[in-house]
Amino acid sequence: MEKPVFSEKKDTRSGFGAGLDVLGETNKNVVALCADLIGSLKMNNFAEKHSERFFQLGIAEANMIGVAAGLTIGGKIPFLGTFANFATGRVYDQIRMVVAYSNKNVKICASHAGITLGEDGATHQIMEDIGLMKMLPNMVVINPCDFNQTKAATIAIAEYEGPVYLRFGRPAVPNFTPENQKFEIGKALKLKEGKDISIFATGHMVWHAMEAAYELSQNGIDAEVINIHTIKPLDKEAVISSIAKTKCAVVAEEHLMNGGLGDTIAQLVVQNNPIPVEYVAVDDKFGESGKPAQLMEKYELTTETIIEKSRKSIQRKG
Repeated sequence: MEKPVFSEKKDTRSGFGAGLDVLGETNKNVVALCADLIGSLKMNNFAEKHSERFFQLGIAEANMIGVAAGLTIGGKIPFLGTFANFATGRVYDQIRMVVAYSNKNVKICASHAGITLGEDGATHQIMEDIGLMKMLPNMVVINPCDFNQTKAATIAIAEYEGPVYLRFGRPAVPNFTPENQKFEIGKALKLKEGKDISIFATGHMVWHAMEAAYELSQNGIDAEVINIHTIKPLDKEAVISSIAKTKCAVVAEEHLMNGGLGDTIAQLVVQNNPIPVEYVAVDDKFGESGKPAQLMEKYELTTETIIEKSRKSIQRKG
């Protein structure tokens, strides 16, 4: 395997902003709502170019959910933006009742997700948001891996009829997927073929999975890497096909171990082809204040941990 390369480092929230800019020009039904975080969500250009379709609702996230649901009745496609903590935990009842239960065409676009929010600390670092959102009937959950994929996902969800939770982040991370890719909701991407172990990764952890696969290849271990950008609906066929070949797996995510992608895959594995599955995730802890890279290291969301868990999973299968 060749060493993985990336073109540059860019934040995924800017990928959302870039995708929203495209939609501003190409889809007149797209409207944007924000809870006093225009700069943080990179919604500035849309707000300036399409002021008649932009609504600044202040620090009133529950109200923003209700307004967004109402806009869908008139045929609009609302993209609402705030931090992931405020977009899910703070307004869960509103999302459940007026978006998911009512099956409204609302796009909940959540930045600063996971522990890489960094210095703002545990009160803002939500790591249970995927679990909250994936449990809601009708809700699609998407967690892209880099700038390019976040831009593509933002554009794609405007064409999907129904509620979507789109998760992205604050720090600059390797941008390595194709610039003009077509994003298919619910279709996993195999980034590397392999026969010894399946590494399923989502969001910021996909790049670490590619690095881990390279390091493992230097020691004769052939890892398959699959980018699970859509957590719900899960690409069950891709998962089942991969584990049928490798007979063991690791799941890597910047989220709590409970309720995340790992649980979704483990449930599928148990029902179809029981194999060893190891988790790279945060084990029942809140975060703390610190630089994103330091926190990823402390909470063991690293390339090295994926390598370690891959070896353990292979050893367990015998």
